[in-house]
Amino acid sequence: MKSFRKELFMNVPGRRGFVNITPEVSSLVAESGVKEGLVLVNSMHITSSVFINDDESGLHHDFDVWLEGLAPHEPVSQYRHNDTGEDNGDAHLKRQVMGREVVVAITNGRLDLGTWEQIFYGEFDGRRKKRVLVKIIGE
Repeated sequence: MKSFRKELFMNVPGRRGFVNITPEVSSLVAESGVKEGLVLVNSMHITSSVFINDDESGLHHDFDVWLEGLAPHEPVSQYRHNDTGEDNGDAHLKRQVMGREVVVAITNGRLDLGTWEQIFYGEFDGRRKKRVLVKIIGE
C-alpha cells in the first residue's frame, strides 16, 4: 500500500470565505500515483473547515448568511471563549457545524465525486496562513 502526504497552504484575505480546492486535491491524487484508495482532506486549524458541496456562488452566500445567523461574529462579548482576549469564538462554532474533514474514494486514479460535488476549504477566522492536510492511501 502507498502512503502520500502533502499540505496545502491557505490565506483567505477576509474573515470568512470559501475556496474550491478540488483541483489541488486532484493534482495531488495524480502525483501520488494511487489508483484505488482514499484521500483524507482536513483543516489543521480549529477555526476553518473542509467540506463537500456544490460550487455555486448563491449557495456560498447562503452558507455565509446562515452561519452568521447561527453564530454571529459580533458582539464578540457574547462568547466566553473571547474572554481570553480572542475575538473568534464564533469561528469555532462555525467550524463545528461545517466539519473538520472529508474522505473521498479514489477510483482509476481520480477523485470519485458525485456530479456536482466539489471539495471546499471554509475559513471563519482568516487573514493569516493556515494549512490543509491531504493524506492519500491506497494501491
